[in-house]
Amino acid sequence: MAFVAGFFAIAFAAMVVGAMTVALLFKVVIRLILLPLLLLKWIVAGLVMAVVAPVLLVVGVALALAFGLVIAVPLLPLAVVGLLIALLVKSTRRPVAL
Repeated sequence: MAFVAGFFAIAFAAMVVGAMTVALLFKVVIRLILLPLLLLKWIVAGLVMAVVAPVLLVVGVALALAFGLVIAVPLLPLAVVGLLIALLVKSTRRPVAL
């Protein structure tokens, strides 16, 4: 009984290896056939990004400035208070060297 089970296991492994080999060959053939289309896709994507990238750059800079202002404007009173405190605390005399 163990001999039959071992035989079926080896036969199954051989079928799996054969199926994987056929699938690999099929994949290579399909990729070789579709390679020119893949290269064309890369060229088109590069051209599209050459047009879209500057637009995205301008939009990104505008959004960064807007976000920075949204964060900075409410903090301006605190910055003014901090500046006044720094001016009051700042010493006008030179420090003494020990």
